[in-house]
Amino acid sequence: MHCESVTALIADDEPLLRHHLNKALGEVWPELEVIASAENGQIALELIEQHSPDIAFLDIKMPELDGMAVAKKLAQKNSTTKVVFITAYDEFAVKAFEANAIDYLLKPVSESRLSQCVEKIKTGLQPQSSVPAPDLSQLLEQIQHLTEKKSPSYLHWIRANRGEEIHMIPASEVLYFKAEDKYVSLYRMELGKKEEYLLRTSLKELLAQLDPELFWQIHRSIVVNVSAIDKVKKEFTGKMVALVGESKLPISRAMQSRFTK
Repeated sequence: MHCESVTALIADDEPLLRHHLNKALGEVWPELEVIASAENGQIALELIEQHSPDIAFLDIKMPELDGMAVAKKLAQKNSTTKVVFITAYDEFAVKAFEANAIDYLLKPVSESRLSQCVEKIKTGLQPQSSVPAPDLSQLLEQIQHLTEKKSPSYLHWIRANRGEEIHMIPASEVLYFKAEDKYVSLYRMELGKKEEYLLRTSLKELLAQLDPELFWQIHRSIVVNVSAIDKVKKEFTGKMVALVGESKLPISRAMQSRFTK
């Protein structure tokens, strides 16, 4: 098989992430033809059976059928479609699979990592390739084992609005969240300027999806990215504040001990 005629399918329940991966693939592998995309595993399976793409980029967590269930059904049918999982697993979990010919993309997908994945796929597609066919059933058992032991996954991307636009913001770039009357504001630095976005969720719901090691609720209305805090100081009034750039964020009395210990 020649790489010039390679076809692919992208399956992810987030439309913006499908769009992002499609665009990124177009930049690092212009010859690749993405012939279909799917919003859940059931549609992905039907499209794979219909089009027989060379590669299927499958998000592990999808409604209807998840990526693992789709891959298992492909293995049972001896499908020739190669699978690349898109995962939210941490680096340690991903490294457990590096010896396999099937590759993995960790969200958020970087261009350099995608380029490595593409090169690995191209090598595996060459007729003279010595890359062994992966034992998909064994690999799926390993993933299932990790899934059972894995702690809850946290948000890597935050969907936020600014005007009529929807943005996907990496969680690592967030400075802090602030609850307003009926919405939550997200703040991040963009081109040296602090920008504000709006989230249609409550602070309580959002906090449950954030990594508690990285995001602390320092006040009933404020959740801050700890790595964004420049310093903490006590005002002349006795109240403690966290300095994030030019912003002074109040710290509740109950949270002050996290900084003073």
